[in-house]
Amino acid sequence: MNPEVEFSFDDDLKERLKNPEFKKAYDDLEPEFAFIQALIDARHEKGLTQKELAKRTGIDQSDISKVERGKLNISFRTMQRLAHGLGKSLKIELVDDHT
Repeated sequence: MNPEVEFSFDDDLKERLKNPEFKKAYDDLEPEFAFIQALIDARHEKGLTQKELAKRTGIDQSDISKVERGKLNISFRTMQRLAHGLGKSLKIELVDDHT
């Protein structure tokens, strides 16, 4: 019998991040992932469903779902509408590139 191998996402990610090409691609996506996580967290904090947020913003629920799954790129204006629908404002800043 083969012993079961426990899969650890964190361990796998740490290993993959040793590859410079993978790390660059991962780092390039970090701002997008951070926005998506902030959006999901804010929606949950407000106790809103995607459907309720859609009503508040006029954005289709299916599009909100795609945004939250990282399957739809959205404009700055759409980000603002989502933030406003959550009772928040959007803050974007330029920071020095550390590469």
